[in-house]
Amino acid sequence: MKVIYKVTYPNGKIYVGKDLTDSINYFGSAASALIAADFTREQRRDFAIRREILWESEDATDAEVSAQEVCWIRHFKSNDPSIGYNRWPKLKLKSEAAS
Repeated sequence: MKVIYKVTYPNGKIYVGKDLTDSINYFGSAASALIAADFTREQRRDFAIRREILWESEDATDAEVSAQEVCWIRHFKSNDPSIGYNRWPKLKLKSEAAS
């Protein structure tokens, strides 16, 4: 099973990713430094994150899964640093979109 998932951290920020193997132990490849910068040493001692499956397919190609991932990142705006930890696809600012 191939899945698109959303991870929600205790600060409310999210990360949207794909897993081509549906591993229950996979929580994505968000940049650790970005996440660590948002938490104090004390907050890092005890916290929980939530992983939700947003979409799944038994027969989608890897390319189709990647396209779904981009759609979900844009849907949740998790590539906006104030909302999430995705840094790709690059967030288009309104001034950039108008050009």
